Amino acid sequence: MAEFFVVQSFSPAKRGMKADIAVQANSVMHARRMAERLAQTKPMVFATVMEGDPESGDFGEPKLIYFHGAEKPEEVSNMQPI
Repeated sequence: MAEFFVVQSFSPAKRGMKADIAVQANSVMHARRMAERLAQTKPMVFATVMEGDPESGDFGEPKLIYFHGAEKPEEVSNMQPI
């Protein structure tokens, strides 16, 4: 199984926020640094890691590396922090 690191940011929209394109990182530290940098200009950012096998489609639950924002969405609140 491989680890996948993803950083998701959000931009302001007319009705709340809209998701930006998710970006893949190379490691926990890379994901954290990228998320911290985006947090300076974005209203919400989170970074996650997930183990999985893309060939079989078998993926574990995502774990939270970093969160920035006024209020955590339920999906993010339920993630186990690393």
